[in-house]
Amino acid sequence: MMCKRFTYLVYCIIYTFYFSTFGFSFLAKAEGAEVVDRMVAVVNDDIITLFELNQTVKPYAEKIRKLGYSTDKEHKMFFKVREDILNQLIDQKLKDQEIKRVGIKIEEQEIDQTIERIKETNFYTDEDLRGGLAKEGLTMEEYRERLKEQILRTKLINLKVRSKIVITKEDITAYYENHQDKYGGKKKYHLYNIIAKVPQFAEEKETLKIKARMDAILTELNAGKSFESVTKSYSESSPDVAGGDLGLFRIEELFPQLRNTIKEMKVGEFTPVLDTDQGFQIFFIKEIVQISGKPLEEVSPEIEKILFNEIIEKKFQSWLGELRNQSVIKIIK
Repeated sequence: MMCKRFTYLVYCIIYTFYFSTFGFSFLAKAEGAEVVDRMVAVVNDDIITLFELNQTVKPYAEKIRKLGYSTDKEHKMFFKVREDILNQLIDQKLKDQEIKRVGIKIEEQEIDQTIERIKETNFYTDEDLRGGLAKEGLTMEEYRERLKEQILRTKLINLKVRSKIVITKEDITAYYENHQDKYGGKKKYHLYNIIAKVPQFAEEKETLKIKARMDAILTELNAGKSFESVTKSYSESSPDVAGGDLGLFRIEELFPQLRNTIKEMKVGEFTPVLDTDQGFQIFFIKEIVQISGKPLEEVSPEIEKILFNEIIEKKFQSWLGELRNQSVIKIIK
């Protein structure tokens, strides 16, 4: 740690001397203005420059400007993005330093194979890929260098994080049992309805009249009249809903008012008159169908993938945090 702090101090001394003596090499001159490059962060033995940061932030800054926010909000968003990207650049420096320390290598053949997979997946010819890169302002050589960085970082994560993750059968079983809403059996309600629509600009008197008519229908149902016959006589269902038959629904697919009303109801029962966005409605439960759940054996690969993704993210962030704690990082305002 003492050595790293010394390295940082030496960097600052060298930078100060270099800038004061040879500052002209950092200047991008324009008429009436000068843009000066400088360090924005030191990460162990590496630096991040303002130019590097600005180049990475640039596409995001352009998107923010196009959103049409107020100047104040635009500035806040810009500085938040800038802060996030600076942290990402710091993390990249740390990972690249770790790649060198561990000695992870990559062959040109691996980059070739990756490019071929990308072309096959996207049905690109070599000309298609080069044309797409040109639109992004990239040459094939620059693209290969980016792929090389990505592959090296993936290898590092595989070594430091992925290889240490073990998911047991007990883990999979526990997840399965704790997510029965997803994997267990479910009920579906076969619903019919009677609806009386209320005109958009109906006066209160007209609305009350429609409600009274629905109350009278409810009285007929309570007296034993069949729901199907009442539906044919009174309902204003749309033509595609034959005889008020709405079909099968899981309870979570229903709007809250109906969901809360029918959850304790049984087959053959009907709701009171409900005031809904479509009008006054009465719903009838024709049948309740029990859909069987998925067996553990069938969903085990899916659960293992979910658990792996959850764990790897936590492990990666933990590993990256440890790497930061072991490093000398200085952000220069």
